[in-house]
Amino acid sequence: MQKKTEVIKKNNIEVAVISSDQLLITDVQSALDLIMTVKYETGCTNIAVNKEAIVNDFFVLSTCLAGEILQKFINYGVRFAIYGDFSKYTSKPLKDFMYESNKGKDIYFQPTVSLAVDKLAGCAESKKGDSKEGYPRS
Repeated sequence: MQKKTEVIKKNNIEVAVISSDQLLITDVQSALDLIMTVKYETGCTNIAVNKEAIVNDFFVLSTCLAGEILQKFINYGVRFAIYGDFSKYTSKPLKDFMYESNKGKDIYFQPTVSLAVDKLAGCAESKKGDSKEGYPRS
């Protein structure tokens, strides 16, 4: 399969959905390369990537890789979602990190590609008392 990029327009917002059976994000530089390639090829600043395309060390918070990589997405004005099955990860700090990220407006961890697109396109339902969840930046 290698890398497949599809632009989905939802709620008048374009989301670049990337699926790959090869690792695309292995370190900070590869994340930057992906950001720049997707922005250049699609013009999108909303990117969803399947979990299998991200090196497993990303999900080990003690490596600091997740923080370094996600900071690049924020610095370059890119909203980012990772989609896939996260059930194999049992680390409480990681689960807490994913939970808190999902409450924000820039980084999401979602079980399916459609939910990832919904989050990035601002279609997700807000939880009561959390007025900013699911809404795009103005």
